[in-house]
Amino acid sequence: MVVDDHPMWREGVARDLAEAGHQVVATSGEGRQAVRVAPAARPDVVVLDLQLPDISGVEVIRGLRAALPQVRVLMLSASGEQESVLEAVKAGATGYLVKSAAPAEFLDAVRRTAAGEPVFTPGLAGLVLGEFRRLAAGGGDRSVARPDAAPRLTDRETEVLRLVAKGLSYRQIAERLELSHRTVQNHVQNTLGKLQLHNRVELTRYAIERGLD
Repeated sequence: MVVDDHPMWREGVARDLAEAGHQVVATSGEGRQAVRVAPAARPDVVVLDLQLPDISGVEVIRGLRAALPQVRVLMLSASGEQESVLEAVKAGATGYLVKSAAPAEFLDAVRRTAAGEPVFTPGLAGLVLGEFRRLAAGGGDRSVARPDAAPRLTDRETEVLRLVAKGLSYRQIAERLELSHRTVQNHVQNTLGKLQLHNRVELTRYAIERGLD
């Protein structure tokens, strides 16, 4: 699903996605409309502009996640300001890409977002991880549930979780542990299920709060 208030940009992104083999189930130029349409359209990934005419992209993320907890959101914005990035991630965005990204970089970001990987414009990944560490150290703004009795993870799941918390991609984790890309994905998905989390961003936050980074 593509949400952007500029018709030419919205249509161009939708066309690029379709040509790359993705099914575009809906498009919208307004945030409230996007939140209304999403439950029926049931997108796996939402490409979302941060600045919309009616409500902010951050509000849209919250609405989408309330209606579709498993949805993955890739923010696409002209702004790379730190505050905007952190607000989007705290609200539940899986990734954040500036609109100046090349088409190939954008399509790769969509594929990685669909696979549950956090995707950030170069230079922003470290910012997000740093903020998570700061919040974990200070004990504030815990938007991710943290049960008192943590579910039991296998040694391998814990090993993968530590590398997720360090910001490594699936491919890098696979190379480090000499596993297949698919095996790493399966470990991450199993861990998400056990911890009742929705994406790798939340998983990273959980791991840092547990001191696994």
